[in-house]
Amino acid sequence: MPGSRPSEARFRARSELLDFLLELSAVTAETLDLDRLLPQVAEFIHRAIPHDIIAMMLYSERSHGLRIRYARGHRDEIVRSLLIPLGEGITGAAAALREPILVGDVLSDPRYLPGLDAVRSELAVPMTARGKLVGVIDIQSTRLNAFSPQDSSLLRLLASRVAASIDNARLYKRVERQNRTSRLLLHLSQEFSSTLHLDELLGNIAQAVKTLINYDAFSILLVDPEQKALRHRFSQRYDQRVDLDNIPLGKGITGAAAEMREPVRVDDTMQDPRYIASHADIRSELAIPLVVQDRVIGIMDLESDRIAHFTEEHVRTLSLIAPQIAGSVENARLYEELAQREQRIEQDLKAARKLQSVLLPRQAPELPGLRIAFGLRPAREITGDLYDVIEQAGECALIVFGDSSGKGAAAALYGALVTGVVRSLGLRCRGPAELMRLLNSVLMERRLDAHYVTLLLMNWDAARREFSIANAGAFPPLVCRGGERLKLRIEGIPLGLLEEREYDQITMPVQPGDTVLLYSDGIVDQRNAAGEDYGASRLFHVLRDQCAQTPQGIIKAVFADLDQFAAGRRIGDDQTLMAIQIS
Repeated sequence: MPGSRPSEARFRARSELLDFLLELSAVTAETLDLDRLLPQVAEFIHRAIPHDIIAMMLYSERSHGLRIRYARGHRDEIVRSLLIPLGEGITGAAAALREPILVGDVLSDPRYLPGLDAVRSELAVPMTARGKLVGVIDIQSTRLNAFSPQDSSLLRLLASRVAASIDNARLYKRVERQNRTSRLLLHLSQEFSSTLHLDELLGNIAQAVKTLINYDAFSILLVDPEQKALRHRFSQRYDQRVDLDNIPLGKGITGAAAEMREPVRVDDTMQDPRYIASHADIRSELAIPLVVQDRVIGIMDLESDRIAHFTEEHVRTLSLIAPQIAGSVENARLYEELAQREQRIEQDLKAARKLQSVLLPRQAPELPGLRIAFGLRPAREITGDLYDVIEQAGECALIVFGDSSGKGAAAALYGALVTGVVRSLGLRCRGPAELMRLLNSVLMERRLDAHYVTLLLMNWDAARREFSIANAGAFPPLVCRGGERLKLRIEGIPLGLLEEREYDQITMPVQPGDTVLLYSDGIVDQRNAAGEDYGASRLFHVLRDQCAQTPQGIIKAVFADLDQFAAGRRIGDDQTLMAIQIS
């Protein structure tokens, strides 16, 4: 490059200088984009003061130093990594003094920081705006004494013109970034609330974060408190999903962030002994803890293949959105756990329903003098109602009908317990009152709080054509004889509540054509749209009208009338029927 000329030779008239400055002002006013502004400013400087190397360095209050924002002639590694504290080097000294520094021979100046061996002269001019340091314009030449005091004055004049534009551009970028962050927060709130599917949510988070901060690898790790480890739930490299190993708490950069509950930023992973290599060529990393109600639930981890890619501004931005991300991830995780738990419960209920269908008789055994049918409509997958017909010696049989407290699996298990005990005790021809007393004693030995059973026991004696009946809190049988209701009065305390209870027993002789209907409270308590109960009276009317039908026909008629009464309202409790006809 030819040597520099005196600045006054390039601006022979004052008007030429004014025209040059006006042109510079017009160009700097056209854009607030530093990537466009700084190359244009550098071209103007080169037109005014020829040089070999230029660096436009901006001051960072956070790092208290100068970083190269635009350069021409410097090596790439210097541009990426150089940070010059105030007062160090020729540029640092110019920034600290807020005055230009002109060095005709850098080899004779101890402040010079070697960059290129060929450099011989340097001119550093600070840029200030609104009383604050903006940065430094630094030009260098391979010739001794390449720059004159007039060049220094001219560059100072140019710096004063562009400093405000650069400061405005940086302010605009900061405001734009803040606005973008605010828009992202709103977007995150809307986006995250639209899905509770965890994998979909994490993918949305990765995309949303990348609109703010460019990265080469992104991961969400969730804390596994039982294993005391961070589990990679979502990881991608260059937008491709990858599988990574889990990390023990306290290990690695992510483990350190989880343990300290604070962001961890590493400018050079190769210099940090905590770093656990996950991807090739990763050089910097930023780990942000995700905290919900003072509890770390995971880590958001960003990685780059550039040294010192992540800044304190990135830390602040991610720390701002981290609570929103943490809350959304926790909600989705809990929803996923709930869905998995419900799926397991559903599978267990299906298995229980299958088992209960085996335990509850599908059809009654053939008994002399009786025809029996069952009907069951559980309110849930399985029922707490219980019924059975147990054949005994001779021509006797024990009819069992009851309801265990509660609903669902707990009621069904308790009902199965009662049925098993009744079967073990009822094979002998005991009177129902004695059997009820023995059954209560067994249940009291295995007493469970808030669990009991209402039960009706009817011992059929075919030879005598009569039932012996004992009741423990169940509805007494509905008996239809010749179109009339045969009223029975038999009461008792439910089983499993009180110790050493005695139970009454009555005898009911029967006649051919008599119909007996046993029913659970889910039948008579069923409500219609007006809030009215179905009731025992309406149930008897159906029984009276259908008593000529088979036992199964009577059950179908009752359920049909019940559905008509309910008019689509859901079943509130298990609905169980047993119809018995005397032949």
